[in-house]
Amino acid sequence: MLTESTRNPQAAVHRATIDAGDYWIWRLREGETLRITDLEGNQAADTLFFNADNTAERYSVTDTLRGQRNVFLTTGSVLRSSDDRPMLEIVADTCGRHDTLGGACSCESNTVRYDLEKRHMHACRDSWMLAVAQHPEYGLTRRDITHNVNFFMNVPVTRDGGLTFADGISAPGKYVELVARMNILVLISNCPQLNNPCNGYNPTPIDVAVW
Repeated sequence: MLTESTRNPQAAVHRATIDAGDYWIWRLREGETLRITDLEGNQAADTLFFNADNTAERYSVTDTLRGQRNVFLTTGSVLRSSDDRPMLEIVADTCGRHDTLGGACSCESNTVRYDLEKRHMHACRDSWMLAVAQHPEYGLTRRDITHNVNFFMNVPVTRDGGLTFADGISAPGKYVELVARMNILVLISNCPQLNNPCNGYNPTPIDVAVW
C-alpha cells in the first residue's frame, strides 16, 4: 500500500549514501525510524535485521509471512523475529511492495544461475561477510547471515509457486520507512548484481536516514 511520510529528511539524526556493492551497518534504538531511499530507481537493497541486544534473535521470513498472510511487504507489514516477536513495522512506502523470498546473491548462486565465469563477480553475501570482518564489535559471524528482505526488488510468484526475477517497480526517490519495535542491528548490502533485472543491469546508490 502506497503511503507517504511526513518526516523531514533535514531533521534526521543520521544520513548516509551507500554505493552499489557497499554495505551499511547501524544500531537502531527502539522507537527510531529508518528510511531507505532508492535514489536512481530499479535498485535492490538486501537487508538483514537482528535484535541488537541478542543477535541470536533475527528476522524470520517464515514468521513474518505467516503473521501477515502475504508474501510481499509494504505499509503495515510487521517484520517478525525468529522468536516470533515484532522487530520493525513498515509505516511508509512509496514503492508498493518489497521481496523477502528471493534471498541474496552469492558467488555460489551466481555460478548456479548464470555461469561458472560469473562466480567471482561481487555479491551481497560478500558485502555482509566484509561487514562481519570489519565490525567484530557486533559479534556477528557468517552463521548469522540468514533470512533477508530485498527492499525495492521485484520477485513475482508464478501460478505454480515458482519465483522469477523481473524489472523493478521502483523509481528515483521511492522510499520505505520502518519503525523499530526493539533495539535493532541493521546490515544492508546495496546489491551489485549485474546478471538479472533486479538492478536494471546497472546498480546505483541508495540513501539511508534515521530519526
